[in-house]
This record gives sequence, C-alpha cells and structure tokens, in this order.
Amino acid sequence: MKKAIISVMTLVTILHTACNDSDKPKAGYTGQDISNEVSIIRDKTAKTASIQIYTEGQWTLYGGRSVEDIDFVQPIAQGINSGTFAIDVPDSVRTYFQIETNKGTAIVADKHLPIKGGYNFRDMGGYKTTDNRFVKWGKVFRADDLQNLTDADLKYLASIPLTSIVDFRSEEEIKAGEDKNPSSVKTNYALSINPGNLMEKVKGAVGKVTPEEADRLMEDMNELLVSNSKCVEQYKDFFALLQNDNETPLLFHCSAGKDRTGMGAALFLAALGVSEETIMKDYMLSNMYLANKYAKLKSENPNMKSFFEVKPQFLEAGFKRIKADHGSVENFLTNVLDVDINKMREKYLY
Repeated sequence: MKKAIISVMTLVTILHTACNDSDKPKAGYTGQDISNEVSIIRDKTAKTASIQIYTEGQWTLYGGRSVEDIDFVQPIAQGINSGTFAIDVPDSVRTYFQIETNKGTAIVADKHLPIKGGYNFRDMGGYKTTDNRFVKWGKVFRADDLQNLTDADLKYLASIPLTSIVDFRSEEEIKAGEDKNPSSVKTNYALSINPGNLMEKVKGAVGKVTPEEADRLMEDMNELLVSNSKCVEQYKDFFALLQNDNETPLLFHCSAGKDRTGMGAALFLAALGVSEETIMKDYMLSNMYLANKYAKLKSENPNMKSFFEVKPQFLEAGFKRIKADHGSVENFLTNVLDVDINKMREKYLY
C-alpha cells in the first residue's frame, strides 16, 4: 500500500509540475512587430541600463538571466508612451527582457555589450528574417580583440555563459595579444584568416596609399575572404562549430571585429534568412562602435581611413563575388561551407 501511495504522490507531483510548466508564460513575439521600437542601452563605463521606447499607451518590461527564465511575476519597469527610462538591473550579469505594449510583445536585450576592455562587442540576436522570424538572443556574439578585457568584463561574459571563442586573427596577431578567457569558456579555436597578406600590404601602404587605393584594397580583401581557399576553409570550420550544440553560446572575433568578423556575421545572418539590407545595417554599426578605438590613427593617416572603417561597397564586393562564383549566397553556404540551412534556422530562430 505504501508503494502505491508513493507512486500516486509521485504521479501527482509530476502532473502538477507539468501543469505549472505549461501554464508558465513564455517570452516571444506576438501582435505587431515592435522590435524596432524598443532598445535596451547600457552605458559602457557606468554600466547603467535604460530602455528607449517609441509607443502609445502603457508598456511593461520583464527581465531574467536568460530568455527562458524571464520573470513575468514582477515587472522590472512600467510606463506610458514614448521616452527613455532608467531600469534597475544588475551590471555584473547579462539580462534579457520581454517588452509588452498595447500593440504587441517582443524579446529585447542590449545589442552592444557594456565591455570596458573592448569596443565592438555585440549580440547577434533580435534581427528579423524575411519570413518574419527573429534571431535568438544570447547565442552568438561578435567582437573585436579580447586581450584588454577587465576582470568585470570577464565576469560579465561568463554570466552568459560564453562557451566557445573563435579567433579569426592571424598567428602573428594572436602572438602579439592572446585572448583573455571568461571562466565559462571551454575551448578557443584559432581559425586564422589573413587574406592576401593584407596586413603586410597595409604596412607597406603607410604614407603612400590614396583613399581610392585604400578602398580598392578593402574591396579586394572582402573578395578574397569568400574566394581564397584558406579563408573559405576557416569559415567552413566556423559554421561547423555554429551547428554543434556543445559550442554555444559562441563568440567570434578578429582585431577590429569589422572585416573578417564582419563577413562571418554577414554569412551567419544570411544563413538564417535575414535580408541583405538588414545585414548591411549590422555591418555598418562597426563605424559607430569603433570610432574611439581608431580616432587617433585616422586623424594621423587620413588617406588610410578606409582601413579603420567599413563601407557598403566592401561587403558588397564579397557578396558580388559569391554570387558570381556560386549563383547565390545560399548556394555558397550549403555547397561550399556545408551549412545545413534548416538546422541553423531551427537552432537560432524564434
């Protein structure tokens, strides 16, 4: 009899837990698309957080350490109509949010991470695809170099928890400044990309190159990124890691996080069905985030500004080369980089 009672009690507990799980609200996107009407902003130095929202009527913001753990019982903030409002969340860990308005709901987070020892740290989540889905937050990140990360930066990245780091820098660059790893990282992957020995060309061009020649060098580099066999092989390995559940959350980077990383980000978003217009907007954000990093170099070498910036024609050169060689970006992804498009979208889209 005691065994029967225990079995019944166990069954009741299981059913109760299952009911509670099924009744628990889940974060997501409903109603009208409001994803472009809400931004979470963190001050890089003070680490303070705020929400910038454009809406009419009441809104409510919920938060959690992960999208799955967003707490819908206690709102983080509430307000009425548009504005910028301070929000009280910890500065040592990453937080994800659900915003609810009269028009719809959306998952949001700060796209630009508050990393003091870096400049171009970004979450690849939140972008809308052409079939009205959204890239998952907190899974894939892009960045510039990691050798100057502070202890607070490392703690913050470990809270994600970041699992794998892909380094696209050349062997020479890696030796000059090794990555600092958050405690959560299991593996570093050195997938060095040095298209056409670009760094040697840049060094040789100091004081000699014209702005037009600098532009052409950057366009040539982006073509090499997707046509040079060694570069292509590294991106193939990159996508193999992205398709491995044991390797995410994953961060990929180079020295500036704009060229080798920029192409990797563009191909990642293309694999998920994000439009080329949106991909270009993500690509161009590097100019804003890297402005302070390279301000002195650009002022001292105005003819070489293109080496420290991104321009639409740089990424376009790479995409044009892909289409000329393979017919489409999707053909390149599936036939050359061995990307399982369906698997990628199942893994990385809401």
